[in-house]
Amino acid sequence: MPVWQPRTLAGWLDECAQRYGARPFVVTDDVTLSYADVADQSRRMAAGLVALGVEPGDRVGMVMANYSEFVTVKFAIARAGAIAVPFNYLYRANELGFVLADSGCRVLVTMTGFEGLNYQDMLDEIAPQWDSPGFSRRAPDPDFALRYVVLLDTDGAARPGVLTVGDLMASGEPAPELDVAPAGPGDMLYTSGTTGSPKGVLVAHDSVLRTAYASALTRGYQDGRRILFSLPCYHMFGYVEGILSVMFVGGAIVPQPSFSVEGYFAGIQRHRADDILCVPTMAVAMVQAPVRHDYDLSSLTAILCGSAPAPVWLWQQVEREFGVGEIVTGYGMTECGGAMTLTLPEDPLLLTSETVGRPKLAGAASVPGTDALVVYKTVDGELVSHGPATMIGYWKRPAETAAALRDGWLFSGDLGVIREDGYLELTGRSKELYKSGGELVMPREIEELLEGHPAISQAFAVGLTDERWGEIGCVVVVPAPGAALSEAEVLDHCRANLARFKVPKRVVFYDADALPTTPTGKVQKFRLVERLSQL
Repeated sequence: MPVWQPRTLAGWLDECAQRYGARPFVVTDDVTLSYADVADQSRRMAAGLVALGVEPGDRVGMVMANYSEFVTVKFAIARAGAIAVPFNYLYRANELGFVLADSGCRVLVTMTGFEGLNYQDMLDEIAPQWDSPGFSRRAPDPDFALRYVVLLDTDGAARPGVLTVGDLMASGEPAPELDVAPAGPGDMLYTSGTTGSPKGVLVAHDSVLRTAYASALTRGYQDGRRILFSLPCYHMFGYVEGILSVMFVGGAIVPQPSFSVEGYFAGIQRHRADDILCVPTMAVAMVQAPVRHDYDLSSLTAILCGSAPAPVWLWQQVEREFGVGEIVTGYGMTECGGAMTLTLPEDPLLLTSETVGRPKLAGAASVPGTDALVVYKTVDGELVSHGPATMIGYWKRPAETAAALRDGWLFSGDLGVIREDGYLELTGRSKELYKSGGELVMPREIEELLEGHPAISQAFAVGLTDERWGEIGCVVVVPAPGAALSEAEVLDHCRANLARFKVPKRVVFYDADALPTTPTGKVQKFRLVERLSQL
């Protein structure tokens, strides 16, 4: 690609459909969709969205795990000129209600249920009468724009008369040809913020395509690469490193709705996947699983494992157990367009453990005057970046956008060092956010929940380094005077009110007098972390 041509997501899909039409694009145990299939279905689905009144710039929410329909719905939203807002499908009702209202979604495409969660019941609480014929005609609500719910029946429990994904494609009318700007917003992904609420990050069509192209180039994709993953597509990892990156070589994805060791192994064997996406906890589970010898994993040649640091012994064991020659890791954040750095396939494994790679090679998609997708520097130890994949900004949060984006440089909040060879080493976080299972967790949200419990006086959530998980959540609880409280009760309260990835893995009880504090009485979380790390 000697010259980079900015494209929209739908425009790029159409190019790929012309070039690779009959090739498989989405492969599951139940269905295989070719590039031509996805293009055709997305056109018909886009026409259905337009018939619902969706206009360019509208937000369309998605509560969808890694089913094949995610891909067609995603491109349909882009084709309609709207902004796709894929939500974390582990949200509980209060969390989903907040992001639905904050994003101003006109339409929500949602599963009926997933892993014990009932989204129809959640909607009863969030938007009463959502399933009634007159819901779309109710009086306008300036604080809640939702007008239509479209169901993907994942458990056979769809309520009668409610619009379905299949109905969207049934109109038979062609989707209108819209003049959508490649530099305009195509996606809005929610990430945890520092103010107590998630923030919508607006990213452009062209930005995510540049990032995906740089992944294919940096990792040296062969023609037709086939990538298996269960990492959710509402996250940049599965979306960019999975769906979008394979398109540059006419490859395919093998998406799985949830992770299990046997699921990964069976999928690799059945669909001859040659690449997988994972996080360190998943890699540990796979190398330690006795059943690994029961499957033919000979097609597997590459692994991208990110979202958390991992010791070199894990990479060595992956190489030894699976005979994989390409093991890479990377670093990035939603605001800068996903993973901006990668180690190279030929790098020694020690680099994969000690660093998070160097800026992705991007060829024609690079920052002008460089060969890289992004340029990094440090300001007072904080990593800041500049490049064409940087976010447009935070949705409805101009002050926070201005604080993060300064003179074209994105301030990450992460502390690090740029080595002489261009590789990045992370040394910590200037924010209190920590990652659990690859997802950012906001301690204050957990603390506010627990401090509302009658038996709890104070609560302090922190992230602790863990060799298996990378980081785990730990909450320090000060019981209310005279209250009797167990770890199980604390965790049950969290599970009932928080998405699974936010639930702490440890609970430690403290007397108030034992908390480390400043002279003014403010609890010093870094000293708590030091103490807890020694337990």
